[in-house]
Amino acid sequence: MLFRFLFASALTTACVFAQLSSFPKPSYFRETFIPPSTTVELKGPVRLQDFVVGGKLELSLKSYLELVMANNTDIQIQMLTLETPKNAIMRAMAPWDPLAQASFTSTRTKTPSTDALQGASTLESLSQPARFSFQQTLDTGTQYTVSFSGSKSTTNSGFTNFNPALNSSFGINFTQPLIKNRGRYVNRLNLMMARSRYRKSEYDLRNTLTQLVSAAENAYWDVVQAQQDLQVQQSARDLAAESLKRSQRELELGALSPLDIYNPQQQLATAELNVSQAKFVLAQREDALRKQMGADLSPDIRKLPITLTETVAPPTETAVIDPEEEVQKALTTRPDLKSAMQNLDVDDLSISQAKNGLLPDLSLTASYTTQGRGGIFYQRTNVFDTTGATSQILTVTPGGLGDSFSQMFGFGFPVYAFGLNLRLPIKSHSASADMADALVAKRRDALEVRTVRQQVRLDVLNAVTNVESSRASVKLAIVARDFAQKYLDAENKKYELGTETVFFVLQAQNALVQAESAVVQNSVNLRRNMLNLLSRTGELLDQRGIVIQ
Repeated sequence: MLFRFLFASALTTACVFAQLSSFPKPSYFRETFIPPSTTVELKGPVRLQDFVVGGKLELSLKSYLELVMANNTDIQIQMLTLETPKNAIMRAMAPWDPLAQASFTSTRTKTPSTDALQGASTLESLSQPARFSFQQTLDTGTQYTVSFSGSKSTTNSGFTNFNPALNSSFGINFTQPLIKNRGRYVNRLNLMMARSRYRKSEYDLRNTLTQLVSAAENAYWDVVQAQQDLQVQQSARDLAAESLKRSQRELELGALSPLDIYNPQQQLATAELNVSQAKFVLAQREDALRKQMGADLSPDIRKLPITLTETVAPPTETAVIDPEEEVQKALTTRPDLKSAMQNLDVDDLSISQAKNGLLPDLSLTASYTTQGRGGIFYQRTNVFDTTGATSQILTVTPGGLGDSFSQMFGFGFPVYAFGLNLRLPIKSHSASADMADALVAKRRDALEVRTVRQQVRLDVLNAVTNVESSRASVKLAIVARDFAQKYLDAENKKYELGTETVFFVLQAQNALVQAESAVVQNSVNLRRNMLNLLSRTGELLDQRGIVIQ
């Protein structure tokens, strides 16, 4: 009974709005500026019509679990829990996102002069600087910035040689951590922690799905048991009706005292009551089954009667279960144990991060800038001569932005800078506390792993014991039912021979009904306990062919 369920990330991608493209792709603008749709459309249940046969919803355990995995609302909610840790991985990459910046300002000023050196009685100027930069941090910790800046300035000052003056510069700056935050490992710690937490979320999801599938399968066996109980109670009613009918004939013939007719009548009334109660129990459990597979969401399907094809006949497998072997399986496959162990990986990364926080911060900085200047050049007479004459323009040399760029890329006016920056924490209480917390967290999680291991062993041993106990109970219940049937047959013969009263026949009927109910109950309990064993060993999803991708 192997089948597969594939839950791809596309299940929820359509519901998630994210900026996945980079500038300047057209999709970048669409994802950035178009408002996301907040409308949530919930699809109805699927594949229910595939199992409608003759006006009934006919389900084997396999087909039922297919519908559960496709339509169960709780399972769909749990599948969404992976999206948040998946987004955390994307968020952990944020420190390495490139950033482009641009700025432009235009400032015009008009001020009264305070001295002759300003070159005009009322000084007027226009300044228009612009700057473009691109910066990014690499996963090695290196930070670099590439920038270009240019400016245009005009003035009415008589002392200005370039008017308008065009200045440009191109620069590269970088900072390299030498101790703290140095290297790929340290700078990728947040990303590794996010990925580790995502794996933990996958284990948690698998553990939750195991519980949900187990609950859904138990709901299936609840209906099977209720249907079988109803059949047993109907058989008991038929026996009681037959006994009453026979007693009434004997009463009419005078072979039975009128005082003895009340016992068969009371027996039939009790049987009718039991049938009525069994019908109500079955209706309740069928409603619960419909909710598990989403049939309650379909107005047409939820009205159909349900026919389950699985029987309560106990499995034919009688091999003795090795408890230690089952324990080893559980220690290998249990998702809750894997989740607890995954916490230790996160703790190791947290300790490394806390250790990095204790280190002194020493970084190397370097920059290189090349400059250029252009514009219209005014050659003037000496403005500082002793005659006090006004400065005269001798020649005008035209120029522009090309001159500025020519000088800038001619690298004739470079600016170099190198430096070291040191931040030495004399005492860091915060970093020390972070390290202490990280060490305590790992010790706590290590103890938690041991606790889970102990609980896993206890769960599996109890589950194995319950399975073996149920097997023995089923065998004994079958033997008891056979004896109850023989007891009823014997009492009927005695009654026919006149050596027993009808009371003993009715008593034997009750014993048979109870014995048949015990067989049904113990057979279903065996199924439940085998299901519980698969859950405790972590094999349920694999055994049911459920694959999460």
